[in-house]
This record gives sequence, C-alpha cells and structure tokens, in this order.
Amino acid sequence: MSNHNIISIDNLSLQELDTDAELIPLLTPEDEEEMSKEELPDSLPILSVRNTVLFPGVVIPISAGRDKSIKLINDANAGNKIIGVVAQKNEEVEDPDKNDIYPIGTVAKILRVLKMPDGNITVILQGKKRFEIDSVVSELPYIKATVKEVEEVRPNSIDTEFSAIVDSIRELAIEIIRESPNIPTEATFAIKNIESQSFLINFVSSNMNLSVKEKQDLLMINALKERALETLRFMNVELQKLELKNDIQSKVRFDLDQQQREYFLHQQMKTIQEELGGVSNEQEIEDMRQKAKTKSWNEKVSKNFDKELSKLQRMNPQAPDFGIQRNYLELFLELPWDHFSKDNFDLKRAQKIIDRDHFGLEDVKKRIIEHLAVLKLRNDMKSPIICLTGPPGVGKTSIGKSIAEALGREYVRISLGGLRDEAEIRGHRKTYIGAMPGRIIQSLKKAGTSNPVFVLDEIDKLSNSHQGDPSSALLEVLDPEQNSDFYDNFLEMGYDLSKVMFIATSNTMSTIQPALRDRMEVIKMSGYTIEEKTEIARQHLFPKQLKEHGLTTKDLSIGKKQLEKIVEGYTRESGVRNLEQKLAQVIRNAAKSIALEEEYNKKVTDEDIVKILGAPKLERDKYENNDVAGVVTGLAWTSVGGDILFIESLISVGKGTLTMTGNLGTVMKESATIALEYIKANAGLFGLDSEVISKYNIHLHVPEGATPKDGPSAGIAMLTSLVSLLTQKKVKKSIAMTGEITLRGKVLPVGGIKEKILAAKRANIKEIILCHENKSDVDEINQEYLEGITFHYVKMMREVIDFALTDHKVKNAKKL
Repeated sequence: MSNHNIISIDNLSLQELDTDAELIPLLTPEDEEEMSKEELPDSLPILSVRNTVLFPGVVIPISAGRDKSIKLINDANAGNKIIGVVAQKNEEVEDPDKNDIYPIGTVAKILRVLKMPDGNITVILQGKKRFEIDSVVSELPYIKATVKEVEEVRPNSIDTEFSAIVDSIRELAIEIIRESPNIPTEATFAIKNIESQSFLINFVSSNMNLSVKEKQDLLMINALKERALETLRFMNVELQKLELKNDIQSKVRFDLDQQQREYFLHQQMKTIQEELGGVSNEQEIEDMRQKAKTKSWNEKVSKNFDKELSKLQRMNPQAPDFGIQRNYLELFLELPWDHFSKDNFDLKRAQKIIDRDHFGLEDVKKRIIEHLAVLKLRNDMKSPIICLTGPPGVGKTSIGKSIAEALGREYVRISLGGLRDEAEIRGHRKTYIGAMPGRIIQSLKKAGTSNPVFVLDEIDKLSNSHQGDPSSALLEVLDPEQNSDFYDNFLEMGYDLSKVMFIATSNTMSTIQPALRDRMEVIKMSGYTIEEKTEIARQHLFPKQLKEHGLTTKDLSIGKKQLEKIVEGYTRESGVRNLEQKLAQVIRNAAKSIALEEEYNKKVTDEDIVKILGAPKLERDKYENNDVAGVVTGLAWTSVGGDILFIESLISVGKGTLTMTGNLGTVMKESATIALEYIKANAGLFGLDSEVISKYNIHLHVPEGATPKDGPSAGIAMLTSLVSLLTQKKVKKSIAMTGEITLRGKVLPVGGIKEKILAAKRANIKEIILCHENKSDVDEINQEYLEGITFHYVKMMREVIDFALTDHKVKNAKKL
C-alpha cells in the first residue's frame, strides 16, 4: 500500500473515486465487534477538524496545517496512534478551545501520516467508537481531555423494521451513485459489500452531501435505528435534488448542443460569405439598423420596424422565413414613408407642357389645370381620381406622363389588363413562400415618393377568378375616404395613398363594376376629327418618326393635303396609332432610298403615297348614293370610335314575314320588329295599305355580317329603310340618322353622339337626324367639328320620315 496513492474513503463512496487507488479494506462485523470490546483510554489528545465529522468504522484523510494539530499527530503517531477527533462549531476559528468544539466525537486510530511539500501533513484516520469529553486536562501544546464512552443503542437482531430501513439505505445509496455524474458506478460494489448494518449507516452518513452541523447531529443520535431513519430522510432529499438537477441539465444540455451546432454552422457560413466577398447576416442587420436611423418615420412605423428587426435577429438564416423577413425589412427601408415631391404650381408652364404633348383633349387639360389651381390655393387637398375613357389611340395613357411633368411629380404606370388575382393589388401574406407586396406598394417603392402620378391602365379589362376579384381590391385604393390607410397584406400596415394622383384609363365603362365606377371622376375622350388627326400627324407623329428613323426635315417633308389623304384613305380609327404606322412606312421608304443612294422625292406627293401604301383601301365608310329604295345610312358607336353603317331592305311576294340578317343582336332585331309593326299600325300616315303589306315578305340586312351588331340606336334608320322600301321613295342625299324608337311613335336619345358625328363627317354626311334630347350633347361639341353639317332634331317617328324621304320615286320603282 505504501507505493500506491491512497485517497479518502468518503471520496470513494459517494463522491469521487480514483480507480487506480488501492482501497483500504471495508470494516467487517468481526472487526466492528473487536473494536467495540477495546477499552477507551482515560484521556485523549483532541484533534479539532474544520469541515468534516468522523464516524465509527469510517476511514478519512485529514490535512493538518495548524502547528498544534501537526504536533498532536506527530506525538500520537510516535506513541499508541490513538486520538480523539471532534468537529469545530465554527471553522473560522483558528485556535479553538473547549467552547469551540462539539462535546461528542470519535476515537480514531492513525493509519498513516503523509508529509506534503508545503509543510502540511495528511493523516489517514479510522474511526473506532464514539466518546464524550468529560473535562479538559490541558490546552498546551494541544487540547488533552478526559473522556467517557457513549453507549450506542442497537436494535434487536430480529427487528425486521430496522433491517428494512438498512435495505432502503443500501438501495437508495446505489440509486444516488447511479444518478450522480461525479460518482463512478464501481462505488456500488463497495455499498453492496458492506455487511455490517451499523457501518453501512455510518459510512453513508459520513459521505452524504450534508453540512458539518447535520452530520454532527447524526453522530450524536445514540439509537442506531433512529440514526438510520434520519439518514434515510436525508438520502431521500439528496436523491430528489439529484434527479431534479439531472433533469434540468439534460434539458439545458440539449438546448446548448442545438445552439452550439447552429452557432458553429453560422460561423462557418459567415467565414465563407466573407471569403466570397459577401456581407454577413450580422453586418446586414446592423446596416439596416443604421439606415433606419436616417429615416424620418413616425413612431408607429419606427416601432414596427424595430420589432420586426429583432424578430429577424432571432431567426435561423437557413429558415425559409428568414428571406421573407429580410425582404420585408428591405421594403420597409425603401418605401417613401411621408416623402413627397414638391408640386410645381406654375399654371402657365403646366398648360404649355400639356398643349405641347397633346393636341385637343380640352376637357382633360381643363380638369388638370383646375386641380393645379386648387392645389396652389390649398396645399393639403386630396388628389382626384380620374378615369379617362375613350377609344384606343387617343392619348389616354400618354397624357399621364404629361400631367406628371406638368405637376413636377414622378410617373408610375401599371397595366391591369388580364389581372385576375386580388393579391396583385393587395400583396401576399408573409406566411407564404415567395410572398411579395402588391403592385401598388411596389410601384411606390420604384417611384421613390408618396405622391406620384399613378396611371392604372386598362382598368376595364380586369378579370376575376377563384383567386379573388382585383376590381374589388381597387375599391379601397380608389376611395379618397379610405386610401389614406391602404392595407397591404405583405406590409401589414396602413400606407397613405391620399396624395397619389390616380389616373385610370378604359375603352368602355360598361365592364367596370358600378361601385368602382362611382369612385372615379369620368372624363370621356372621343376620337379625333380628320383635321385634328392631320394636325397631330404634322406637329407630333411625322417629326417623331423622322427622328426614330434617323432622318431630318431636310431629308423628307410632307404637305397637309398628303397627310389628309393618308388619314382618309388608309386609316379607319378614332385614335392615331394606324396613322403613325402608315407615316413610318412612308419614312422607311425614303430611308431605304437614302441608304441605297437612289433618287426620291424629298417632298411626298400623292403619287408617292399610292406607290408606297397602295391604292386607298378604306373608302367603304363614305356615303354611297340614294338610288336604291330601302338603303339608309345609320350611325353607330364602336370601341374604336364612331362608324357609319348601311341598313338595306328588300321586298318580295310572300306572306308578310320579316327576315333579318347581318349578325344582329336581340335589341337590334326588336328595333326592326317595332319599326314594321308601327308602319302596319299607322299605314295611312305613310300612304300605305296594311293589307298590301301583309302580301309581301320583307328582308332587312346590315352589311358586314362577320361583325356582331346590337343596340337600339339604329331604330329610326330601320324605320326609314322600311318606309322607303314600301313607298319606293328616295332617301335624301347625304343624310344619316341615329335614335331609338318605341311603339308609341316616339324617338328616344342615344349615346356616343360625338363619335357618331365625327364618323358622319368622315363619310361626308351633310345632314344628321337626332332625338331632340341629344341637342345638349351636340352643344358640348367644339363647333369646328360641326361645320358643314345640318342637324334635325325630332321627337316623333313620323318627323323622321318627313326629314329623311323625298317625294321622288327611285328609278325602276316597284308597284305594290
């Protein structure tokens, strides 16, 4: 044993164990019996120990550093090796006397003394039996006292309760060893090999994690059974503490393991990103925080940003939500919260810009200048929501740019044609992968200000699907009372759109839902006259196309007469898109000649136009003649502007049936039926015999059968056609008409008057018959457009016949 490292037995059993140490053999029942028979000396040198209590039979090491203790151990080791070991009441006391030590201790035998390099000594002691200090004999050089033995009350050998307590102590000790991470499992062998019941109690009591006071209280219990019960109570508490501690540690260890794993992965990613020249996530978050400090946000926006940034910091960068959250915060930083561009209130400059870019469109120009004037007087006015409706190519979309320039605002445009998802307007919720804000918020981010001119193009072509109705989502956007707090699903906050000037465009108002139509100020933009188209071509289109083709006015020029020829002979539209294409064709021909160094006319002639564009193709809508009975010119409105149409009718012997062809709609067919029935009922007014009419079949046709036609406005034209057919009278030359008819003989007003009048003028019509209630529509039209046209306003259907028919029969008139 002398060549081996010997450790304390208390460390062996329930605390730490060096498996390489040679263990001192455990006390057997025979050893215990022998010890109990040993005589107790009359007096003993008393060794006071600071932080432990020695129990009978237990072996412990004690380090001695005090001079008195060292001398006592050396003297006893040189003698009979028997000393008294007593615990100090207060371990702070450096030189204890009788009052500083407990009265009951344990007789101990010195097994070994080891000298330490620092001058201290370590002594291995084995407890023998308990004693009580009777009186102190001397205190120098160390305490020496007379002692008396303390009798131990042992239970009867057949006491089954005591045996059960001891078994419980043994099992609990093994359980504690299993639960404690600091005690090796080999210590269970020591517990199992202790045969003596009293030694097991003392062994466990000595090695429990108790205070000196609690151990001393156990030592002072004379009844072994009572001491065993108290030990068992302490062990139960100890086991519960261990289980709870292990529980907590396992949870914490799991969390720490997961966190450490993620931390190491993040550090590796950070290093890789830095090596690749990227920015780490921490740096990115810090940059966002610094950028936010430069923003003049209100408290609500600032508070929400800080909350969402904190959420980003807590996220795993590998999580799908991390990218969405970062996009969300970047959007927050890029949106122009409360940032407005300064409006330019120079009304003359604004008028000049709008006139420069657009010819005509007086109503639109007037409305914009009015808005500027009011805004100049009252700076916080809500922006108007305007809807420009009219045929294609009249400048609805392009005027938005001019308005933005005139106001000094940013210009934004989104096309709504074919849009069918409500999320395109309001955005997607952040819960979806790939979520993004709606088109409104995205466009504002692009504009960089919160008060741009915002063009909502083709608002009449919005569609809906199972994904929602985007036109309903626009109700909030286009309502001045609601759009000051527009809610985007991705942004999850209200955004002020009240300063945005919305300009919607449409070709027709019929497909726009009523609630949306009600929120907009509708300005109708009708088609251009031939004169206006000629001026637009001369001032805008021709110079623009020259520039785009790399030519100048020195290379090519065109006269007003030639422009009129192109407008009349090669285009049939309300706008000027086709006209621009034809002009580009003429200019390309000149560009080709210049590139090939060929001779060409620098001033375009009529012959050049025919040569380049071919023969005029669109003379069809010109007025034809009045040589045939039953042929009348009607006026129609289409999505591309006004147009003329011909109503033809033919009579044949039959049974009085009416046949209608020409791809006519229900309403148009009803108009024809009403006209014929009215004629039959009032045959005398027109010099006809109803019985004669019933002997003939009538066929009514509207040419261009491939084109669907419908509406009530051809009513008076059909009436005139049938009366002309039945009377064989000529229709007046160069006359056209539009109006709805009733069975009572009244003529009702119709829409699209301006477009129809322009179409009539293009077709060289000289007279137009209208309902008297349409006079107000005519009065609103610029008088320049009405030159050369005579208007006849009627209330009753018979008045139409008076104006429309002559008293002359057609050539080769049929006799009925």
